[in-house]
Amino acid sequence: MRTTLGVKAVLMGAGAVCAAALLLATGAPSTAVAQAQAQSQAQAAQARATLNPAPPRRADEGFGPYPLMVVRGAMLIDGTGAPPMGPVDIVIENDKITDIIQAGWPGLPEREGRPPLNAAHEIDARGMYVMPGFVDAHAHGGSPQKAPDLEYVYKLWLAHGVTTVRGVSLAPHDIAVSEKARSARGEIVAPRIFNYQTIGSGWSRGRIRNPEMAREWVRWGAANGVDGIKFFLRGDETPEVVLAAIDEAKKNHMGTVAHIAQPGVAQLNAEQLAAAGLGSITHFYGHFESLLGGRTIQDYPTDYNFYDEQKRFGEAAEIWDEVEPGSAQWYAYLEAQKKAGVVFDPTMTIYAASRDLMRARNAPWHQTYTLPALADYFQSTRDNHGSYFFDWTTSNEVAWRRFYERFMRLVNDYKKVGGRVTVGSDSGFIWKLYGFGYIEELELLQEAGFHPLEIVRAATMDGATTLAEPTGKAPTFGIVRPGMSADLVITTENPLANFKTLYGTGHERLSPENRIETVGGVRWTVARGVAYDAPALLADVKAMVDRQKAERGEAQGGR
Repeated sequence: MRTTLGVKAVLMGAGAVCAAALLLATGAPSTAVAQAQAQSQAQAAQARATLNPAPPRRADEGFGPYPLMVVRGAMLIDGTGAPPMGPVDIVIENDKITDIIQAGWPGLPEREGRPPLNAAHEIDARGMYVMPGFVDAHAHGGSPQKAPDLEYVYKLWLAHGVTTVRGVSLAPHDIAVSEKARSARGEIVAPRIFNYQTIGSGWSRGRIRNPEMAREWVRWGAANGVDGIKFFLRGDETPEVVLAAIDEAKKNHMGTVAHIAQPGVAQLNAEQLAAAGLGSITHFYGHFESLLGGRTIQDYPTDYNFYDEQKRFGEAAEIWDEVEPGSAQWYAYLEAQKKAGVVFDPTMTIYAASRDLMRARNAPWHQTYTLPALADYFQSTRDNHGSYFFDWTTSNEVAWRRFYERFMRLVNDYKKVGGRVTVGSDSGFIWKLYGFGYIEELELLQEAGFHPLEIVRAATMDGATTLAEPTGKAPTFGIVRPGMSADLVITTENPLANFKTLYGTGHERLSPENRIETVGGVRWTVARGVAYDAPALLADVKAMVDRQKAERGEAQGGR
């Protein structure tokens, strides 16, 4: 168990902690103690204010882009929903796919000496599967308190095949804009970044007070590297402000996404926001409130308090029995959402701990790949967002399981009527680790009723389409096709047979020799023509975790 002193040492500097402890132990004058405490608090504030951009990409990190690179002999899952085909050779020139060539016939030897023969580099992908790079449509880049180095987050994403993220937000505006540009130039090891910010972020004029200020901020954002807006519908985000910002965003070719928080859903639910032109609805908020029938507000208990995290999240699932799946109203709602063109980004993974806390807390990757500071953040406490398991009961978990049954049906039914669904993780909260949480979302979509090929399409082509759509241009990534960006996920196992093989910790199974073996994990992630060794990225992450453990005097371990 970590000591309180050990936790504080990371935030405020081991030397300051020791000095304060020594003064207290020796009975030093109270003024000296006060000075030491003040120094410690100042150092802690400085540490909390530091979010470190990724370091420059080293020469030994990834290879390429090359004038010509070939991925040889792979089974291709192209991201469109088409079935696998192979073997194929994928030809890449710099950062673009230029050709896909049949390399042979199943069950027969591949042709030797296949062109092109002058490739600067080849990846032997015989027996492997290739998909487009994954798109995480709901991503955050950590924080000084829990994950202060963006390198840590980026490498976890890339190690799990995530080559594009919609940061909502990734980081404060100035950092996000810089990281987006550095990634585009290939200067850092990072996925492609779309910079979505909350309204009012980044500019010098302060809080948004009225609809006209909202429009002015949108125009400022469009001119200063903001790709889209993330709404919460609380605080200064009045209905008038939100609707004005959505309208102005469309004029300026910016995307919009809303987490329809409980304080605002009674005024603008998911159906109303979609009708106003909202691009995406993330999480589950606002959907069931649109289906209550005869009322607009969930049946909250009289002691509900939004600032009480357990009450907030505990009651969120209790709406499950206030809607009727499969009713005429249910399908009318889905048809209206499809007609409006809104995208569902369910992010089921981020709340999965609510239905099985023990499983989430004891996931096998935490020991090796979760920073101690991030693990601290996950622990139940009243003042960290999402750390809401103060007294999480069987009843809480049962309510969430019932809720998931109906929410999963809603998402799957939306897909069935032709609505678009994307894959987002919102990792960094509620026991969900970057990259690992994304793969869990794929599993949850399969539980919801999606075919594995539909899931891959949601994670690739549909995510890319959603990000490109506001610009009025066709997506340049998300499909393995000539002319598209060379963003690829290369795996040793068939992901359609078992998404668990995509986890960085691999998948255990029994061999014919009756031995437990670990298989899977992403083998290579190609991001804009640069190929990264996924196990090497995970080794870098493990080293970061081990360093923080050593700084705290904790035992190191794991794979």
